[in-house]
Amino acid sequence: MVKSVSGHIIDVVNERIYLGTVRFENEYITEILEESREEREGEPYILPGFVDAHVHVESSMLAPSEFARIAVVHGTVATVSDPHEIANVLGIEGVRYMIECGEKTPFKFAFGAPSCVPATGFETSGAVLDPAEVEELLLDERIRYLSEMMNYPGVIHDDPEVLAKIRIAHQLGKLIDGHAPGLRGEGLKKYVSAGITTDHESFEYEEGKEKLELGMKLLIREGSAAKNFEALHRLISEYPDSCMFCSDDKHPDDLVESHIDGLVRRALAQGHDLMTVLRTASVHPVEHYGLNVGLLRPGDPADCIEVRDLESMQVIRTRIDGQIVAEHGKTLIESRPIEIVNNFTPRIVDIDELRVPFEGEGSRLNVIGAINGQIVTEEREGKVLVENGEVLADIEADLLKIAVVNRYQHARPAIAFINGFGFQRGAIASSVAHDSHNIVAVGASDEELCRAINLVMKARGGLSMVAREYEDALPLPVAGLMSDKDAYSVASSYSRLDSNVKEKLGTTLTAPYMTLSFMALLVIPSLKLSDKGLFDGGTFRFISLFGEDAS
Repeated sequence: MVKSVSGHIIDVVNERIYLGTVRFENEYITEILEESREEREGEPYILPGFVDAHVHVESSMLAPSEFARIAVVHGTVATVSDPHEIANVLGIEGVRYMIECGEKTPFKFAFGAPSCVPATGFETSGAVLDPAEVEELLLDERIRYLSEMMNYPGVIHDDPEVLAKIRIAHQLGKLIDGHAPGLRGEGLKKYVSAGITTDHESFEYEEGKEKLELGMKLLIREGSAAKNFEALHRLISEYPDSCMFCSDDKHPDDLVESHIDGLVRRALAQGHDLMTVLRTASVHPVEHYGLNVGLLRPGDPADCIEVRDLESMQVIRTRIDGQIVAEHGKTLIESRPIEIVNNFTPRIVDIDELRVPFEGEGSRLNVIGAINGQIVTEEREGKVLVENGEVLADIEADLLKIAVVNRYQHARPAIAFINGFGFQRGAIASSVAHDSHNIVAVGASDEELCRAINLVMKARGGLSMVAREYEDALPLPVAGLMSDKDAYSVASSYSRLDSNVKEKLGTTLTAPYMTLSFMALLVIPSLKLSDKGLFDGGTFRFISLFGEDAS
């Protein structure tokens, strides 16, 4: 059956706007008719659907089929998705779970083969993907590319396993995504020369420009924790053929509010050319990754959106393969039962395990400095607060205790101190802890910290918060990363939890759980905490809890 939609056709590829009708049949556009007629009142603008060029679906805490239900409301028809998070928990089984869950919807997920599982050898993960397993994944025709090569020191210093994975990707004709925060100069040149094509970790203008000059594609990221649009958006116009938009990690409440459409609106508000912005949001990722996503041309899949006007970019309707999947702010993709898979060894953590004995090491602490809106941290110092032979959190100085607890086997927690969370009381914990997804927790007291950790343990994964006698939690039974519930109910539950943390604990962080989830990510500088200890991401080595000048 032939179907059609009429309005202002935005031909992004050829940079034209004209009145016309798009006809499609059996999932494909059959013809686009240009019409010489007067505009009808309220006619929509028709354009290609948006593509998120790099996202970890798991960070939304939604299974792929539920992620899709929200994304289409914002005009997103496809994502380039790295299943790195679940791979760290369940290995190849986890990657295949994501693919198969995504296939239950019309949404177009392009999954990659995770390149760094675990991200480093300095932490405990639930799985390991060696070169043979990476090759097994890349041989699957559903796997589009080798996901972000986070071990950039391994590339620069010729790590044999890293180079083997890169070589396999090249031999199989698969693209390689990058991950190189702050990497500049000769190190960056060597990284790019390995055939790595993209970067989404740039957080400064000059850094992004240098990568573009070397031929990389720059993915401008605006997620729930890392927000780089303001620093990088000038590059959209300066390098109009080389930028894309991505979210990387986006929590469910933020996803309900906006997705790539939000970046399109912001770029237009900054004065960037309409066609350049729309190519950044659609054409560039489709062409770079070779996605089976239509760009509003005869013969293309009928993937398109209708928007009310070119200022608000309010999405009226989203089509994928000709099927209307969202209309007037409502998803039309049905919710489906979510299979639960997990890898979790629960236990009750004792408060004594969280104590830090003081044996006269000195007066200064090496402190993780959390930064609002960033996933990088600073290396800070703090003064030791000792009572009854223990080092305590110092609320007045905003020096809180941070713990990472192994979720895969019984082991003593790693403890350090963190600045920037601003808690006046209470604690939060999460089994979403990039990249190995052990339990990470921050608290103002040992008692509350212990309770928050054990709430996550009892749920076999999830988020929790404790404020004196008050407790709240969001269970995440799918790999300890995702809910098995409806997308909108998860967003509502997360929003409640987030609000409670801000109101009852007093934090000034915009997204406390998202920030918390990156405090164990060792490949992002500077100081982080793994289940094995305090780690310096600049020198790639463990360091003492106590400052060198404190003896």
